[in-house]
Amino acid sequence: MLFGIPLRGTHSHAFVSSFMSLDEITDKALRSCNGSDTCEDFVKLVQTWLSKLQRTNSFRGVFGDTNQSELAAFTSYALAFPDNFLALVDTYDVMRSGIPNFCAVALALSDLGYKPAGIRLDSGDLAYLSCEARRFFCSVEKEFGVPGFGKMTITASNDLNEETLDALNKQGHEVDAFGIGTYLVTCYAQAALGCVFKLVEINKQPRIKLSEDVAKVSIPCKKRCYRLYGREGYPLVDIMTGGNEPPPKVAERILCRHPFNESKRAYVVPQRVEELLKCYWPGSSGKARENLPPLKEIRSRCIQQLDQMRSDHMRRLNPTPYKVSVTAKLYDFIHFLWLNEAPVGELE
Repeated sequence: MLFGIPLRGTHSHAFVSSFMSLDEITDKALRSCNGSDTCEDFVKLVQTWLSKLQRTNSFRGVFGDTNQSELAAFTSYALAFPDNFLALVDTYDVMRSGIPNFCAVALALSDLGYKPAGIRLDSGDLAYLSCEARRFFCSVEKEFGVPGFGKMTITASNDLNEETLDALNKQGHEVDAFGIGTYLVTCYAQAALGCVFKLVEINKQPRIKLSEDVAKVSIPCKKRCYRLYGREGYPLVDIMTGGNEPPPKVAERILCRHPFNESKRAYVVPQRVEELLKCYWPGSSGKARENLPPLKEIRSRCIQQLDQMRSDHMRRLNPTPYKVSVTAKLYDFIHFLWLNEAPVGELE
């Protein structure tokens, strides 16, 4: 904005999960596209359209109650960018929440003369979801007589490459545009490290990002992380705890759980415990930042940590996966929040 560079694209999952409810939206007014009048309560207009969608026979059994924090995020984004409303719809559940919430906001924008841009899919079965989304859009156009709604742009992303595009074309899909990032700007002979920022807490409220791909489900709340060593001196497992949980203790048995697979768990009696995370700045402007160690020291520590690993973890061909776990308390909280945020389906 400072340099007049046009903004294009969509918001992040973190933007969606940062909202808790529609009550957080304070400025609810939106001028119509031609500027002739103003909708004083755009939020109410969105809620009206969502109710209409829920009552429509065409959508009975497709979705029930949608995620209201996601609806708040879409509404807020539409208020900020009514001319370029392109929503990321897979934060919680694409068909049970993301698509209906998007349509409610898009129909409200259409009432005011704006043309919504479309959606982005970033996980799950892209071919299937794009076809289902297109079917939903066409049903909305037919049901409510909104010209062009069935031709809404569907964009797909999620580490796409040539093989993925070829497979999608063979399956058949309704994707209009592909967002190719990592494979376009990196040479995979020199591999890229796929690190992604995910919001886990805001204003002391834990947040979670859900996905049909379990590997993309985030682990909520502020955490601490420890490395547990065995008798032979090798690291056995890393364990994440909630920020307020007591740390693991040497020679004291602790249950380590896989974050998402309930059958994967083990008791560990650590012979040494090392805390891995150190806070250099808590994010408060009133607190001083601690100086980072020099790059040479960081590099030496990285090499030292790698040297401590068992050789089967480090081999190039079929390495043994190193286990990262959570405490029983954090496991229970993850699944409590998951159930709380996931929309409940409705079958007829």
